[in-house]
Amino acid sequence: MVLQQFDDSWGRFSSPLFKTYTLTNFRDILQIKKLSQEKQFEIEVVGNVLPFKTNNYVVEQLIDWKNVPNDPIFALNFPQRDMLKPKHYRKMENALKKGLEKKEIQRIANEIRLQLNPHPAGQMEHNVPQLRDGTKLYGMQHKYKETVLFFPSQGQTCHAYCSFCFRWPQFVGMEDLKFAMRETSSLIQYLKEHPEITDILFTGGDPMIMKAKLLSRYIDSILDADLPNLQTIRIGSKALAYWPYKFTSDDDSQETLDLFNRVTRRGIHLSFMAHFNHPVELSTDAVKAAIRAVRGTGAQIRTQSPVLKHINDDPNLWAEMWKKQVSLGLIPYYMFVVRDTGAQHYFGVPLIRAQEIFRDAYQQVGGLCRTVRGPSMSSTPGKIQVLGVTNVGKLKAIVMRFLQGRDPKWVQIPFLAKYDKKAIWIDDLKPFSDKKFFFEDGLEKILSKDMKSSGSDDSTVHGGPP
Repeated sequence: MVLQQFDDSWGRFSSPLFKTYTLTNFRDILQIKKLSQEKQFEIEVVGNVLPFKTNNYVVEQLIDWKNVPNDPIFALNFPQRDMLKPKHYRKMENALKKGLEKKEIQRIANEIRLQLNPHPAGQMEHNVPQLRDGTKLYGMQHKYKETVLFFPSQGQTCHAYCSFCFRWPQFVGMEDLKFAMRETSSLIQYLKEHPEITDILFTGGDPMIMKAKLLSRYIDSILDADLPNLQTIRIGSKALAYWPYKFTSDDDSQETLDLFNRVTRRGIHLSFMAHFNHPVELSTDAVKAAIRAVRGTGAQIRTQSPVLKHINDDPNLWAEMWKKQVSLGLIPYYMFVVRDTGAQHYFGVPLIRAQEIFRDAYQQVGGLCRTVRGPSMSSTPGKIQVLGVTNVGKLKAIVMRFLQGRDPKWVQIPFLAKYDKKAIWIDDLKPFSDKKFFFEDGLEKILSKDMKSSGSDDSTVHGGPP
């Protein structure tokens, strides 16, 4: 079946009906029926712990079924056995084989999930802002001075779930681990109280899962507030890769583009933060048409992805992806390191190898691709870039710097860690010469202040959560 149906009379793509596949119906997919019963059961086991959802565009346009189970898009969408550690896999496998009741399976799943560091980088403990009157805004995060993250409650799902997603707790029904805010009034009040904030990032989930009418209510309220400090609205989204019809031929596609136009006409910069993990996501006519439509509103599209084992841990692939993005008018922005949550053990790439991939890809591309930064860890103290390995006397050291920090004074200061070819996160590294990294004392003060203001006595300090 071919999804893309070009209508010459309208000069646009007619949108196929959106069809979702989850644990309840994934076995209905014709290609899945050709997999062994064992493989299908593995998907079910892991999908009961980590969130699983995909759609007909991904299934029919992006996955190379001749290459399954090794196809990267298949691994991005369909849970794989090794995404759970053996003890966790056996626990859920036994529960399903015993035919336990749904409530008991959910209890076991939640027990496993809580061992997977569901909120890395202090998101729940240290990033939740509050108004001057003490009201905590649990649908927001404010980690860096200039940028606040906003989680619209209707945008806390996606067209399809990436199996590496560091926001997976949003999708598994654990309400106390979700970020969500229904109203913008508190956001607007917070922005008025904090004139240093210039950027709002709509995130989730995926804000573009919302109908245009709902998204407009949020954004139009912000525009109507006429905030003098607001310079940029960002939208973090995977929709271009997973459902490009949202911008070309869904029943609200024009309304969506009209909203983007309203933002740019007001002189507010609209930056669409697009998630592309593999070049194949940029290959269809549908995504190319969607990119043209979004760029036509005056919005700028920046691209980002983590470097992922089994998916894109190849410098040639990254060079190809960045070149393709620039040819389509996109701006390569970030290569991230997989966060210390969920299936990090499956997707994680050692920091030294990640930097080699970045370096070798960077050397293959021209200047317009070199807007990209990485590899970067979004850790508790901030975004830490791995710059490479150097010799200090007879010893090797890993060189890093902050691209963003809880304290802006840390940014762009190089620092060293002891050489460790197995380390995949800042917590795995030790300072090269001192007992502490240069930022640790300052971080302790910042986090202690955060905990006191929230009424907690937990003063644990770490590069990333335990």
